[in-house]
Amino acid sequence: MTAYEVAVAAEATLGEGPTWDPATGTLLWLDILGMRLHTYDPVTGRRTVRTTPQHVGAAKPRAGGGLVLNLRDGVGLLDPDGAFRWLHHEPVPGRRANDAAVAPDGSLWAGTMRYDEAAGGGTLSRLTGDGTARTVLDDVAVSNGTGWSPDGRLMYYVDSPTRRVDVFDYDSEGIRDRRPLVEIEEGAGYPDGLTVDADGCVWVALWDGGAVRRYTPDGTLDRVISLPTPRTTACAFGGPALTDLYVTTARTGLDAPHPLSGSLLVIPNAGKGLPQPPFEG
Repeated sequence: MTAYEVAVAAEATLGEGPTWDPATGTLLWLDILGMRLHTYDPVTGRRTVRTTPQHVGAAKPRAGGGLVLNLRDGVGLLDPDGAFRWLHHEPVPGRRANDAAVAPDGSLWAGTMRYDEAAGGGTLSRLTGDGTARTVLDDVAVSNGTGWSPDGRLMYYVDSPTRRVDVFDYDSEGIRDRRPLVEIEEGAGYPDGLTVDADGCVWVALWDGGAVRRYTPDGTLDRVISLPTPRTTACAFGGPALTDLYVTTARTGLDAPHPLSGSLLVIPNAGKGLPQPPFEG
């Protein structure tokens, strides 16, 4: 088993969304409920924190600089100079943004969920740089991890209460033929955020499972990395060579959280990640 290290000791309420930004050489991550956007430079150790205007589910680099943010009331653009504007504004009472990912074509696939996590209250939508939004899935409870195979032909997706990581066929027309890749057994936690590595294997963080698992493309459990923080939320490869697996964690809902709950953890030399496309907008 590869030992974890503490990249950033923190007390994030709901740490989420680790994303490597190759343009700045930093790891982006979020505290959704704390409305904080964090950056971490693994070479220098420099960290920054900025407040977001609302609860924030994801932050991804844009092709022209700046970030695209999946926020409570829609998707917004943060320019390099710090200016903010809405790309798609669609407030729904009782609903917030959650995880999001950038597809091979540069579109943003943004998930939502109800605060009460009601079944069918969330969505997964595809947004393009001109602000066009199309709902892809409209019967979701907690929209979470989304990722693509190295050849771009498959999309992986998690709706956490289902306990499944599902896989779709993917092309320029959209997604089809949804089927389960794996089902997380009772008592092992719930699948949350995920990432796909250069071998096409799927790494998934387990909420209430205190672990990250690696599954091969045929759904075989290949590796388990146990962590001391029970609410493991998401994972992504980062570092200059994309070999270090960063893992976000949460404190929310825990009566006696582990001292590292809410911190950003890292498993050095865990594997080899895939370069992630920026949002084309």
